[in-house]
Amino acid sequence: MRQTTVLDKNWIFYKNPDSVEGENVTLPHTWNAVDGQDGGNDYYRGTCKYACTFKKPEMDQNGKAYLEFDGAAMTADVLVNGTELFHHEGGYSRFRVDVTEHLKEQNQLEVLVDNSDNTKVYPQKADFTFYGGLYRMVKLVTVPENHFCMEYAGSNGIKVTPEVTILDAGAKKADAEVTVELWIEGKSADVMVTVGDEKKSVPVEHGYAKAVFELTNVHLWDGVDDPYLYTAKAELSDGDSVETTFGCRSFSIDPQKGFFLNGRSYPLRGVSRHQDRAGAGNALTNEMHREDMEIIKELGANTIRLAHYQHAQEFYDLCDENGMIVWAEIPYITMHMSDGTENTLSQMRELVVQNYNHPSIVCWGLSNEITAASAVNEELLENHRKLNDLCHALDTTRPTVMADVFMLETDSPMLEIPEMNSYNLYFGWYLGELEQNDSFFDAYHKTYPDRVIGLSEYGADANPAYHSANPERGDYTEEYQCIYHEHMAKMIEERPYLWATHVWNLFDFAADGRDEGGKHGVNQKGLVTIDRKLKKDAFYLYKAYWSKTPFVRVCGRRYVERTEDVTEIKVYSNEQSVTLFVDGVERETSEGSKVFKFKVPITGTHKIRAVSGTCEDEITVKKVQKSNQDYIFNKQGDVVNWFDRDDFKADHYSISDTLGELAQNEMANAIVQRLMAQASASRGDVAESVKDNPALQRMMQRMTLVSLLKQAGDAVSEEQMKALNDALQKIPKNQA
Repeated sequence: MRQTTVLDKNWIFYKNPDSVEGENVTLPHTWNAVDGQDGGNDYYRGTCKYACTFKKPEMDQNGKAYLEFDGAAMTADVLVNGTELFHHEGGYSRFRVDVTEHLKEQNQLEVLVDNSDNTKVYPQKADFTFYGGLYRMVKLVTVPENHFCMEYAGSNGIKVTPEVTILDAGAKKADAEVTVELWIEGKSADVMVTVGDEKKSVPVEHGYAKAVFELTNVHLWDGVDDPYLYTAKAELSDGDSVETTFGCRSFSIDPQKGFFLNGRSYPLRGVSRHQDRAGAGNALTNEMHREDMEIIKELGANTIRLAHYQHAQEFYDLCDENGMIVWAEIPYITMHMSDGTENTLSQMRELVVQNYNHPSIVCWGLSNEITAASAVNEELLENHRKLNDLCHALDTTRPTVMADVFMLETDSPMLEIPEMNSYNLYFGWYLGELEQNDSFFDAYHKTYPDRVIGLSEYGADANPAYHSANPERGDYTEEYQCIYHEHMAKMIEERPYLWATHVWNLFDFAADGRDEGGKHGVNQKGLVTIDRKLKKDAFYLYKAYWSKTPFVRVCGRRYVERTEDVTEIKVYSNEQSVTLFVDGVERETSEGSKVFKFKVPITGTHKIRAVSGTCEDEITVKKVQKSNQDYIFNKQGDVVNWFDRDDFKADHYSISDTLGELAQNEMANAIVQRLMAQASASRGDVAESVKDNPALQRMMQRMTLVSLLKQAGDAVSEEQMKALNDALQKIPKNQA
C-alpha cells in the first residue's frame, strides 16, 4: 500500500550551512519573509541548509521510498545520511528523490537550498522577490514494488484527456470521450480504472496502460457557474492506487469574438496573482490559499493569470473547484540567459506534466516580457520555438501564449511563435496617456484581425494612505488608481475580441528593489494590500463590473479630511440606481451603471450614505482649511506654476520640454540621463536593466520631463527639481 508521511515539523534551519547552531522551524518556511519585503534590494540570496531526522518507514518487501518536495527555491541538493542523492534546478515545481537504498533505522535528511544570483536558473531579473527556502511541503512516500510512476517530472503517473462534443450549447448537453493513460513501474499485468460509475480492467504493456470511456449526457465543467469535477482512479492488484479529478469542458478562442467555453461566449475578465503575502513571504498555508480564492470570488473574476511561475497544487485545485480559467506559466522573464535554455525546458516540462489534469488551465505561458532586457535574435527565437514544441508534444489540447512587454513591436517574429499573445500595457501610468491603451489595441486588431490578442497586465500603483481631490498620474493616490481602472474597464468592455484581460495585480506583492510611493520593497499595483486586510477602492470597481451579488460601495472612506467646498462622492455598484443621503437627509438619486458620481457641499463633519435596494454603505468626510500632508506623496506641489514667473525664458529649455526635445541638446540630454538613472534605481533591478531598451526610449521621447518628475515623487526633492529647471533654463534652444 502507498503511504505518505508529511515532514513538516522538527526541522533545523541553518542560514550558514557550515554553522553548528541552527534555528528550529516548521514547514513551510522561507528565510526572506522579512528582508524580502522591507526594501533596499538587500535580501539574503545564498545557500542555506535545512536538516531533520526521520525513522525508516514500514514498507512492502521490494517497495520503494521517495522524498517528495513540493517546492524548494531556487535550487536544491538533497542528502540522506551524508550522501548527496539529487540536484534540482527550479524553485516552483514538485520533484522526488528515490531514497530506498540509503535508508537506516534513523535517517538524517539535509537539504541545501540556494536562491543566489546565477546565469542558468530562472528567474534572475524580475520585479518580485525571489524568496529562498523549503516554502512548500516535504513528504516521505512509500510505494509497493509494483506502483504508478514516481520519477518522471514529478508526475503521479496518471493523465486524463476528455474530448468533449457539445450537442446543444444552450442546454449544456454534451458527450465526452475520456482517455485515461497510466505509467506503471514493476510487473503488473493489468490495472483497474474507474471513471464515474464505470470500471474497466486494461492490460499493462511495457509499463503503459490506457482506458477509454464513452460518457453520454456528460456533466460539464462550466466555469464559475458549475465547476463540476469527475474523479478518475486507477488500482493495481497488489494495492497501489492513484486518482485525480478532471473536468469535461471544451473551449475555443476566436480572434474576433474572444473566448468560448462549452460552445458559448465566455469573456475572460480577471486578475493576476503573486503568491506571497506580508510576514509569510511565499510560505503559505492552505488557509491562506483559500482566503485568496475567496477574495477572487468576491470580486467576481472568472480568470486568473498565475504569474510568474508554477503555483502550489493546492491553488490549482481551488481553481478547478471554483471554476476559474487559468493561464499557467514558467518564470522565463525579463532577460534571456544563454545558459538557461535547458532550465526553461525542464521547468516547462514539470509545469505541463504536473498540471495536465487541471480543467481550469487553458494555456501554457512561454515567457513574460522577455524582450524587456533582451534583443530579439535567433537565440531568443529558438528558445521560444523549443518551448512551444515541447508544450505541444506534451499536450495537444491547449494553446501556448506569451505576455509581451509593451515595448515589443507588433510586427516582431516573437509574436508568431505561440498561438496567442497578450500585451502588458501601462499607458497612463509609467508613460503616455490612458487613451493610448485604446489606440494600441485598435491599431493591432486592424492590422492583424486574424490574431488572438489579449491584455495580460495593466495597472497603477496606489498607496491607501494617499488621496487627492485632483488626482493625476504618479501621485500614488487611491483616487488616481480608480480613474485609471475606470478607463481600462470601459476600454475592455468595448473590445470583445480581447481573449482575456488580467489586472496587474490582485494583491500588492514584494519587490525588494522597489522604493516608491511611500512604501519600501512593495509593488503597490494590487487591488488589495499585501496583508489581504484592505481592499482598495478600485477593487470595488471590478466588483461592480463582474460580480452578480448586489452591493454598493462609497469610495474615499480613507479620504476623510477635505479642503474643497463641494466634494465629489463616487459610488461603485452593480445595481442600476443609487440614492445618496447626507447626514440622514436624502439628497439625490442617480440612474446609471457601475460608477455613480455626486457633488456634495461640505461645511463640517458629514455622514454620507449610499443606498441601492437592500444594499447600503456609509463614509464620513470632514471639511478642513489646510490639506492633510499625510495624504500627499509628492509634497513639492504643482511645479507647473513655476512657469508663471516673469523671468521664465520660453526660448530656453525647461522641464516642460519633452525628453525628445531635450535629447537634441548635448548638455540638456546629459542632465536628463543622470535623472533617468536616479529614477530607475528607485524601481529596482528590472527598471535598471530595461531603461536602455530602444523601443522604450522611443516611447519616452514624447513624455515631458515634468511628467517624469511628478511620477518620481519623493525620489526627486523640490530643491532638486527647481535646480534642474534652473539648469535647463540656462541652455538656449538654438544651441545644438
